[in-house]
Amino acid sequence: MTDFSSKIVIPTPAAMAQATEDGMLAKATKPWFEMFLLSLTGGAYIALGFIFFVTSQQGLGAPFPVGPAKVLGGVVFSVGLMLVVISGSDLFTGTTMTVMPLLSKRLDVGRFLGHWGVAIVGNFIGSVLVALLVLWAGTPSSNKSAWGLVVLNTTLAKVSLTWGHAFFLAVLANFAVCLAVWMANSGRSTADKILAIVGPIALFVASGFEHSVANMFMLPMGWLIKNFAPDTFWAGEAITKAGKTAADFDAITPGAIFFDNLIPVILGNIVGGAVFVGIYFWACYIRPAQRAKALEAAGAHAAK
Repeated sequence: MTDFSSKIVIPTPAAMAQATEDGMLAKATKPWFEMFLLSLTGGAYIALGFIFFVTSQQGLGAPFPVGPAKVLGGVVFSVGLMLVVISGSDLFTGTTMTVMPLLSKRLDVGRFLGHWGVAIVGNFIGSVLVALLVLWAGTPSSNKSAWGLVVLNTTLAKVSLTWGHAFFLAVLANFAVCLAVWMANSGRSTADKILAIVGPIALFVASGFEHSVANMFMLPMGWLIKNFAPDTFWAGEAITKAGKTAADFDAITPGAIFFDNLIPVILGNIVGGAVFVGIYFWACYIRPAQRAKALEAAGAHAAK
């Protein structure tokens, strides 16, 4: 019988740190147009995850327990990051970890900032395109308008957050997301990567943390429904039973979307990903390895 155990390589945390830095460098140095295309799908795939989340939450409420409902939404949302990781798409929240090759002086500041800019723009366009497709498909009116009601309630809650709450919820969100990406780097198969992603993503969604790219879909989706849903949507049973009208969602405006949510959430995501994961693990593993190599090289030079 063949012994396969000797062939199994268990990645160490230091190896995962190096793999993450190398992966971030590869993303940041792709040709600009290729980077943009991969950013489009990054936004689109997270949008698909949020569509799944909304679908899972239709009709949930008393007497259904709140906790299990939130965990269910988090688990199904994780499909979005699975698609991003397995496809190699570019997600702004993950690209915050390009601070690692920047600190190692393998990436210059211009390319570093340019990559972040392309990722944000591409993710936003991809997310909004999916939102438009969903609107044109009539999905908000499905299940007697229950689908659209979930979107409207979720969007209203997000634009009603204070800057402080939005910022710190975003720090926590990308802390979890980047840890999910980090753990996925240890996987040696698609199944490994999927399993690594589910837990941290379910955690952040179920806990109500704020993810900028997810919001690039949800908030425009809520605005589109509020302004362009047909009269039949507002006459749906779920809407009338809840006693809601379009006026109840007047707070959902472009200004609220960008200034009350996306800006503080993007800033919080940067801290959660770049500082809490990227810089932290760089300091723990990459920098000590660089120092050890430098000392070894100095010793070899002195011995000559």
